[in-house]
Amino acid sequence: MAFLKKAAFSAFAMSVLAATPVLAADWTIDPAHSTIGFSGTQTGNAFTGHFGKFDGTISFDPAHPEDGHAKITIDVASATTADKQRDGAMPGSDWFNVANFPTATFEARSFRAKGGNAYEAVGTLTIRSVSRPETLPFTLDISGQTAHAKGHLDLIRSTFGIGQGPWATGQWVALEVGVNIDVTANQTSGSSPHQ
Repeated sequence: MAFLKKAAFSAFAMSVLAATPVLAADWTIDPAHSTIGFSGTQTGNAFTGHFGKFDGTISFDPAHPEDGHAKITIDVASATTADKQRDGAMPGSDWFNVANFPTATFEARSFRAKGGNAYEAVGTLTIRSVSRPETLPFTLDISGQTAHAKGHLDLIRSTFGIGQGPWATGQWVALEVGVNIDVTANQTSGSSPHQ
């Protein structure tokens, strides 16, 4: 009888542990060592730029990527390409329209392990109040409590309404845009993950 009670208690304890949600580690972006950049083509000439201001929250454990979550918010008015004319146009109503849509967001609702240090962030990208599902492939390297992620995403800018009026076609500015992330984050809570 005592054996049956112990067995029942063990089974109950195991079921409780199995039902306990996995607590992913929380990470804080290090802006001094992070970049969110973009690239495109204007009148046949390639250009690159970056956003000077962004922040976000990241909850991620490489042992349980499916339980992770992240939300990155970008101040689109901080976009710069080192070209005075282009930089002056980007905040305007034809492009980012920062007066009405000051931020862009990417919210990852889960992550997928792809083998080795490769992952995918599955979520929603919102620009100019247009939201679309996007999957961001990235690599992740963790050393102690510091994580370094690098990824690239190809977008069609017109899908998000970027480039209105005469800029709606790719005649002068290509519709294809690349987004590059190079983010370093420091762990702020949770047990140290093992990569």
